[in-house]
Amino acid sequence: MSQFALSRFPVLLSLSVAIALLGSHPLTADAQSRVYSPLPLTFGKATSDKLSNKDIPTGQGGFARDYVVQLQAGDQITIDLTSEDFDTMVYLIASNGTTVGENDDGPDGTTNSLLFTRIVRAGTYYIRVRSFGEVGAGRYNLKVTLLKPQ
Repeated sequence: MSQFALSRFPVLLSLSVAIALLGSHPLTADAQSRVYSPLPLTFGKATSDKLSNKDIPTGQGGFARDYVVQLQAGDQITIDLTSEDFDTMVYLIASNGTTVGENDDGPDGTTNSLLFTRIVRAGTYYIRVRSFGEVGAGRYNLKVTLLKPQ
């Protein structure tokens, strides 16, 4: 390729050189191992876990962690999130990214979260556990219960 042809595409040349250099860089493999991977949940089984600065930053000083569940149309579920370390918030998010339901403070007057919802469409859903405000880390308990219709 002539010098003139190369000078017409300096951005492409710089980009291809950068890609070539990064492709062989040892940090590339590390970055790829940190792919978003929500944790699977089992209905009716309590999960004890901990939010830390290695989780998803919320941009408000707190952190979040996601779990994944498969739900059917007509399912009724409760999501119970408690913590003595931080003010909890829980979200149920559809696979297209829309929020199906959320709860900050449960009906018992505490800063724990309790969400009841009925599923309209079958599919993959994500349960996001997060802290409210700047206190963003600590232990929590999460339980998702599939209610039986009466």
